[in-house]
Parts: sequence; structure tokens; C-alpha cells
Amino acid sequence: MSSFEETMQFRLRPDEPSRAERALLLAYEALSEKGYNPIHQMAGYLISGDPAYITSHKDARDTIRRLERDELIEELVRAYLAARLP
Repeated sequence: MSSFEETMQFRLRPDEPSRAERALLLAYEALSEKGYNPIHQMAGYLISGDPAYITSHKDARDTIRRLERDELIEELVRAYLAARLP
């Protein structure tokens, strides 16, 4: 069986705090404080990978760049579904 036919499984350790969650919240706060629409700016960053979408205010740009974009997307999916599923 080729590796393309197998489903890979990803798990975070339950005791590991989410760096992605902290980075997203920091970026949201910093963008809001600077008068930007944080949802539009973060979406632009996640789609393009261009860090210029994230302000350097409160070190938000450097903080969010320390993570891979897929980590940030996984956190967003987890939070979205957790808020909507029983």
C-alpha cells in the first residue's frame, strides 16, 4: 500500500499549550489596536504567506512567523469546529 492511500494522524500532547492560539490572539489584538481589520489581515497572511499583512506592533509579526502557516490553520479549524460541535 502506498503512503498516498494511508491516512496520517496528527496529535498534540494534551498538556502542551497552543502556541498557535496565543500567536493568533496576539496578532488579532495588535492589528485591532493599530486600526486594521484583523480578520482580513490574518486571512491575507494565511493565504499569501506575506508577513507584511501582520503588524509588528507588540511583536505580533515575529511571533506569528515563528509558526508554520499550517499550524495556524489547524488551530483555526479546531477552534471553529469545537465551537459548533456538541
